[in-house]
Amino acid sequence: MGRLTVGALRAVLVVVLAGTVFVQAGMVWALVSGSDPEDGSLPLTPLRVITILGMASVQVVLLCVWRLVTMVRRGTVFSRAAFRYVDVVIGAIVAAALVWFTVTVLNAPGQRDDPGVTVIMGGVGLAVLGVALIVLVLRMLLAQAVARDVEASQLQAELDEVI
Repeated sequence: MGRLTVGALRAVLVVVLAGTVFVQAGMVWALVSGSDPEDGSLPLTPLRVITILGMASVQVVLLCVWRLVTMVRRGTVFSRAAFRYVDVVIGAIVAAALVWFTVTVLNAPGQRDDPGVTVIMGGVGLAVLGVALIVLVLRMLLAQAVARDVEASQLQAELDEVI
């Protein structure tokens, strides 16, 4: 992976991380200050808490991707250590889907006249779970690559002994 690619990806990660921290700070400020009155149509306090948790799951993914990019740059991504970060990414994506389903459930009573919104929101939650499944498949590919790398190292050691 080239320096330009790594630099661009890290810049994107920093911008997204800053954005999530900004959103979290705004939600915490709204909760603590009580300056945003609720009009009763939607329970805003639970939605704010859910938003804070959702942003936390995004931040976890961003930090794990940062570590994986570092491992790629160093050439150590095909090791058992990478599984820890990939597993955390999968868990965080599933957590984000659960947070989204919670938002869908909280929003559903207000959508009785138009249940299509709730169906669309449920579909978005399923799509997020689909991303977790894609990352799981990529984890399996990483496991195969690590196994091949170990096998190649053993074969190289045997060949070195023969020579």
